[in-house]
Amino acid sequence: MPLKTWPELVGTNGDYAASLIKRENPSFDVSVLLIGTIVTADFRENRVRVWVDTNRIVVTVPSTG
Repeated sequence: MPLKTWPELVGTNGDYAASLIKRENPSFDVSVLLIGTIVTADFRENRVRVWVDTNRIVVTVPSTG
């Protein structure tokens, strides 16, 4: 599966972004995480991490992996 990105979601609410991604593909495992949170480095093609700031605004382009 090719890498999928959602650049249009940067600057939106993280929970809203996660719901749109999940609606697009219910098989994705979508997590909303505070920027700087320590996570595993393994690659999973069905995982999407939505990185947010303390205001829950998306700060990086969500992508699969």
